[in-house]
Amino acid sequence: MLIVAAALGLAFSQTVLAAQTEAATLAGNPLATASKLPFNYPVFDQIKDEHFVPAFNEGMRIQLEEIAAIAGNPKPATFENTIVAMEKSGELLSRTQTVFYNLQGANTNDKMDAVDSEMSARLAAHGDAIYLNPKLFARVHSLYQQRAKLKLDAEARHLLERYHKDFVRAGAQLSDADKEKLKNLNASIATLQTAFTQNVLKEANASALIVDSRAELAGMSEAAIDAAAAAAKAKGQDGKFLVAIVNTSGQPALAELSNRAVREKLMALSLARGSHGGEFDSRETVLKIAKARAEKATLLGYANFAAYALDDQTAHDTKSVNQLLGDLAKPAVNNARKEAADLQAMVVAEGGSFQLGAADWAYYADKVRAQRYAFDEKQIKPYFELDNVLTKGVFFAANKLYGISFKERKDLPVYNPDVRVFDVFDANGKQLAIFIADMYARGNKQGGAWMNEYSSQSKLLGRHPVVANHLNIPKPPAGEPTLLTYDEVSTAFHEFGHALHGMFSNVTYPRFSGTSVPSDFVEYPSQANEMWAVWPEVLANYAKHYKTGEPMPKELLDKVIESRKFNRGFTATEYLASSLLDQRWHQLTPAQIPTDVLAFEADALKDLGVDFAPVPPRYRTTYFSHSFSGGYAAGYYAYLWSEKLTADTEVWFKQNGGLKRASGDWYRNKLLSRGGTDDAMNLFRNFRGRDAVIEPLLERRGLK
Repeated sequence: MLIVAAALGLAFSQTVLAAQTEAATLAGNPLATASKLPFNYPVFDQIKDEHFVPAFNEGMRIQLEEIAAIAGNPKPATFENTIVAMEKSGELLSRTQTVFYNLQGANTNDKMDAVDSEMSARLAAHGDAIYLNPKLFARVHSLYQQRAKLKLDAEARHLLERYHKDFVRAGAQLSDADKEKLKNLNASIATLQTAFTQNVLKEANASALIVDSRAELAGMSEAAIDAAAAAAKAKGQDGKFLVAIVNTSGQPALAELSNRAVREKLMALSLARGSHGGEFDSRETVLKIAKARAEKATLLGYANFAAYALDDQTAHDTKSVNQLLGDLAKPAVNNARKEAADLQAMVVAEGGSFQLGAADWAYYADKVRAQRYAFDEKQIKPYFELDNVLTKGVFFAANKLYGISFKERKDLPVYNPDVRVFDVFDANGKQLAIFIADMYARGNKQGGAWMNEYSSQSKLLGRHPVVANHLNIPKPPAGEPTLLTYDEVSTAFHEFGHALHGMFSNVTYPRFSGTSVPSDFVEYPSQANEMWAVWPEVLANYAKHYKTGEPMPKELLDKVIESRKFNRGFTATEYLASSLLDQRWHQLTPAQIPTDVLAFEADALKDLGVDFAPVPPRYRTTYFSHSFSGGYAAGYYAYLWSEKLTADTEVWFKQNGGLKRASGDWYRNKLLSRGGTDDAMNLFRNFRGRDAVIEPLLERRGLK
């Protein structure tokens, strides 16, 4: 399959010169051939760090030979000898790239980071060598011009159109001089994004909160304090206590710590990441990325990078995104201010004389929640044990809705002992996929939660899905149960929505497999799957006390469901602040790039009306990996854009009987199985029968 380079860089000639020695080094390299394990499941126990560079180099060399043969084919271009041939090219590179980047996110080390730093630019140059090949583009363009006469089926025609757009967006129509400028920009962006990504993870580890006594962690559970002691000991600070930083502004421990000074120290550590000097300071990197992206967009004929990025999304343009975010920002902040007043009243009621700050929000929100709904997270966590949530909640809902079933297996290799593996069977009993569950946080694992695929479904290549979900749940001490917060439960269902999108894929061409859809559409199926977390039939099946097995009392269950409406102003404001920052950075021209990151951020938040100090952006610029690591550049709005579809879909399921196989099969067949084979909004209309309306979103967000 054609590999779109994940990053850009050094002269392609270096790859070619090194290639002569690489072929010999692949002897015994497990990446050299497809895995013989079921569904090409990776041989994690055989893959070593030293295997990646030779496989990358040989993979690039082989693919460029394949591309040269396609571009230089003396026969007239046909769909088979050009488009299908590109889809089949790059097998070794695809396999290597997939395994490497998936593992680097989940289980990295210094050697892998060094490989990433070396390869990001070289892979970019490789991508440029393909997409800026004039002979290859000439063949694609000739087919595109005569596409109406080729008698292609709908998926094949869409593939041809998609390839043509990919080439144009990659600069295929630029002059030779401008192509060289673009190559240099791509190389720079790739290298800078890699540096940003690595430094965010390294600083999250380096910025952990260290305290001297158990008393300072009052409010946290004894098990959590024990875990903090063990974490400090592992870092060579025996006798102290370490609270790890996660990659959001808010930190989980803030909801529990009763010592305000400790809360403020933890919040300050979180907010200062990447902006206080030292080796992990990302401010200069941010400015360079923003400028290089703006210059790239201008070179390609766009007003700014956001215009370039959105041209390939369902939102299409900056005006649409600005309007959506702007329309919701003011009511979201107004709601947050009302919530802050309630929290301030709680501070006063408890004898506090301080003004509510960002470090206090989660702590007092739990108190107000407990008062308003007569429960708090500590009451519900015993009912959310990880294995129950996964097998009796996430899997149970999927079985009821789609008829699929799961069987854990212990015989396949894993890259970490905590990883679990499941065979997934369709309703007819035939194996559909393999699912990998990697649930615990580690110091060498990127923050957040995500899904990826080690093998993507394709009829053309005879491939079946191997899909992984990754969460960052703190691992309890040995012998202790893993009890989840409600947010972690929702995240488990969310990520499995992505997994279903990958597992249900039923397409011919790998270019369209699974989640290969616009980024402002990809979050929609995952968000839609969250609804089942609190669906009464599902919740009753998994929300059982880990000690007694007793189901969550109905009154507590009702409070959990009702409490979903709580704190909506806060969650909307912190998300919108980051989304607006992302757009503001990427709607700059090259001449408008500022010199002071923090001043620009402060001015932008104030100008956009979301500068409410108790609610900082979910991600500040200096650790905003979604935006500056590349995946969601000018695209963080996508979660809200998708949520409009999600809210409307939840209404549809309720109108059609809820957790019913007939509803699930319709949704699967009309949308989840189709991948990127059609315009994303066409897929939604085919499922829903109309365009989405915004009223369910306003109701869901408490903004009506």
